[in-house]
Amino acid sequence: MYFQRLKDLREDRDMKQADVAKLLGIQQTVYSRYERGFQNIPIEHLLKLADFYNVSTDYILGRTNNPNKM
Repeated sequence: MYFQRLKDLREDRDMKQADVAKLLGIQQTVYSRYERGFQNIPIEHLLKLADFYNVSTDYILGRTNNPNKM
């Protein structure tokens, strides 16, 4: 699964993959694999990203087009 929303959220904040990777405490290459869908995102990273971007996990996962948390 390709996570275009992760890339869009990151780019909307003028961040590089390395910036987000540092936030998560992982290497940039690992985060890149998340965005490209080559590696599953651990729940703790998904939750951290949702909190950081102030969106729902369902929005990141493409289950809804509404970014607001419920």
